[in-house]
Amino acid sequence: MQELTNAKGSRDPSRALLNGWISRSDLAQELEVTEGTLRRWTAERWGPPCIRAGRKIYYRRSVVVEWLEDQEAADHRRARRGMRR
Repeated sequence: MQELTNAKGSRDPSRALLNGWISRSDLAQELEVTEGTLRRWTAERWGPPCIRAGRKIYYRRSVVVEWLEDQEAADHRRARRGMRR
């Protein structure tokens, strides 16, 4: 695993610990949705799964990618069904 350093050049262990995870606010920015949308998805048991660490919510990046791929496959299946009319 790549070791991350802070501005002073010393090791930043908190960043290495969260390597592979993304915060709710960062994910919202990347998906171009609001944090409220991500909260609603969680409440509705839809969207990528998340974990809570204290007051912070994190998503495993690899699981978010899998979830997005599943959405792409579902869209493809819906489009094919619509073509059979």
